[in-house]
Amino acid sequence: MAFNSAFNLDALVVPTKAATIYAAHEASMFLGGNLIPMANIPAGSASLQVPLMGSVTATKITAEGVTDDIGATAVTDTKVDIPAAVYAARTVLRDLGGIDPQEVGRVLGNGVATKFDQDVNAQMQLAGITNTVDTGGTVSLNFIFDAVKLIRDSGDMGQIYGLLSTSMATNLLKNIGTAAYAGSEFQGSALQNGSIGTVAGVQMFVSSYMTANVGTLYTADAFRIGMYKNIDLEIERRASAVGNDVVASLHAGVGLVDASRAVRLYDVA
Repeated sequence: MAFNSAFNLDALVVPTKAATIYAAHEASMFLGGNLIPMANIPAGSASLQVPLMGSVTATKITAEGVTDDIGATAVTDTKVDIPAAVYAARTVLRDLGGIDPQEVGRVLGNGVATKFDQDVNAQMQLAGITNTVDTGGTVSLNFIFDAVKLIRDSGDMGQIYGLLSTSMATNLLKNIGTAAYAGSEFQGSALQNGSIGTVAGVQMFVSSYMTANVGTLYTADAFRIGMYKNIDLEIERRASAVGNDVVASLHAGVGLVDASRAVRLYDVA
């Protein structure tokens, strides 16, 4: 079908935009805000400012006759800036027709989601995450338990998520498939579904954007996504191309907020 902006713009915009947003959220592990919390960037600001509050020590009163006031403790407050960037993909849909606009939206949405997820994966591999577990080139469930301990030692008892590279996830599945776990429901589920699932309370996920043999375990407060405008699509008539400019975009940023709540798994050698 050929599209003419004077008559068929709605027929072009609606299915293309719907396909773009749907594809981006299906392709991205993070745009839904389930694995990393999101916060809206205030209008007029170019970055999200996340406060990192320090802890205080409480006073214990054990006798009724104590009349002294409790001492005031200053609460440290450091600020983490997460700058927002524009992620965009553009094509030209000419009036010749012959191309399904929904397929165009799907491709653009996937492209924007891929670029953003790559940046999230890069944040999860920062050297600033000083809590590490050396896998020594091999992978076993023991390394997951060791990483969980490091996070719990920091005082964070919240839900832990794990993001593993494809190679690390594959090696971990092979480890689960050994005789050590023979006959267990855990092994059966992993071998049937090809999914690690939950280990030691850690919800495990796999990403093709992580460096080989690298993984990161973290809790929700380790990272933050600053969102200015989630995935969107705009279409504008371009007479010189005898068609329409189709642009998918995302205005957001991601950053490491508290390194103590994350652990990197990798081969130090």
